[in-house]
Amino acid sequence: MSAASVPSASQGLIAGLSRLVTVKDEVGAHGVEAERGRALCGELEAGNILYFPRTPFAFPDDDLKFLLGLKQTDASFHKNIAYRPAEDRITGLDKSAQGPEVDRLRAIVAGYSRLSSEFLGWLLPQYAGKWKLDYASYRPLEEQGRSARLRARNDLPHVDAFPTRPTNGDRILRLFTNINPSQNRVWITSQTFDVIGPQFAKMLGLPRQQRSNFVANALRGIANAAHMPGANRSPYDDFMHRCHNAMKESGEFQENCPKQRWEFPPRSTWIVFTDSVSHAVLQGQYALEQTFIISRDAMVRPESSPLRILERLAGHPLTRAS
Repeated sequence: MSAASVPSASQGLIAGLSRLVTVKDEVGAHGVEAERGRALCGELEAGNILYFPRTPFAFPDDDLKFLLGLKQTDASFHKNIAYRPAEDRITGLDKSAQGPEVDRLRAIVAGYSRLSSEFLGWLLPQYAGKWKLDYASYRPLEEQGRSARLRARNDLPHVDAFPTRPTNGDRILRLFTNINPSQNRVWITSQTFDVIGPQFAKMLGLPRQQRSNFVANALRGIANAAHMPGANRSPYDDFMHRCHNAMKESGEFQENCPKQRWEFPPRSTWIVFTDSVSHAVLQGQYALEQTFIISRDAMVRPESSPLRILERLAGHPLTRAS
């Protein structure tokens, strides 16, 4: 099976379309060479997709069988399931879900989180130690036809922004694995943020510089102490969240944006900066995913990041003080 359909000749003339970079046998016992790792980071930061035809780390077959059996046998495991590494707990289950099955599920997704993190550190040493390990997830539902409110739909091209987990300009890197034994996971992507960002900045208005006077700082401190949603959001985070929503809500964008179709076969893995690559999931059931928040200071092509693109347009900093 192919990982992607072949783009048409006309697509080659469209700016901001992603390329698939197939990676084979790159990682030895001590990881890749620094120069090669830096080059792979550059591919990701340019808006391309790193693709591994076979998952590049050993995920136990017994664990896969357990995950594939859950949805078929237990009605309490119907939701997308998230593992929070910092808390070593799992969310997204029905309240009735409990017992040894839940413990096993948590251990399996935690194991995937650990294996994917170790692998990424070997593959991309420039990022190792410069990321925050975000959520891992298990996605047992068929994406095609899945019911969701508009802003939560996965089948509409969008860039990622987390409303309750602001990044302050750091990057959202995600590693996906298709664990379906027979079905491809089907994506579409559109143009990258260097093309889309200025268009939506014109539509939404450029983000303003965050005020840093005594009153503004005090209000943010109070909001943070009260754990109010968005209390730590920078102007960058606020814009990216509005952009995420506007992309999904724009019928014109959804209808007319250029699209590439990608098909990721069973047991394949791919990595992409989803805050830059506009993407959507059309079909597929059973997938695992790990999110990394990569420090903006670790970028090998910082000028390509959404933060730097927006700051060039705005003419002022868009992150809050550390």
